[in-house]
Amino acid sequence: MEKGVEKEMENKEFKIFDLYDTSNIQIKDQALKPYINLSGKLLLKSCGRIKEKHAKVKVNAVERLAHRLGVPGHVGKKHKIITSWSSGHYNKHMSIVLKALKIIEEKTKKNPVQVFVTAIENGSPRDEITVIEHAGARYPQAVDCSPIRRVDLAIRWMVQGSYGKSFGKKKKMAQTLAEEIIKASEGSNESYAKSKANESEKQADGAR
Repeated sequence: MEKGVEKEMENKEFKIFDLYDTSNIQIKDQALKPYINLSGKLLLKSCGRIKEKHAKVKVNAVERLAHRLGVPGHVGKKHKIITSWSSGHYNKHMSIVLKALKIIEEKTKKNPVQVFVTAIENGSPRDEITVIEHAGARYPQAVDCSPIRRVDLAIRWMVQGSYGKSFGKKKKMAQTLAEEIIKASEGSNESYAKSKANESEKQADGAR
């Protein structure tokens, strides 16, 4: 009897926070499919236990979004304003993500995790530029963007765009994050992530 119960538990598909099913999520971009982890877990908290090469690939994408809220990265002169002010506050970050997912579900009537995955696909650049130095001169050179970096950039830009629209304003972070994810999933140029991806690809086309 105990063995039967164990097999049932092994075969059971957990939902994220017992709310959102990830078993039917579709990832259309085949290049990103191995790098977007949507494994079902009741609690998204890896606590840094995954210490392997490309360890972030094994971390759930929703958890990566919550971690990025703590350290969104600098944006020009705003570096001191939005970086590290809430670093380490897991409960605060995850509550923002949960509120954003709930808003997305209410507005789109779709699985918010599916909307988030589509936003990553639309907000990730395929090409970018790097700078090479030759004979003392520096030149921009177009390069292909790796799938891991594409996912990282999409999540980072979504968070940065949300912070920019909520910092010092009446809108809450959860609301701006939900709006950013929805606009990115629709491919709208009003999305900060989508506009940054288009800008990166245009720069790469000009540097070929």
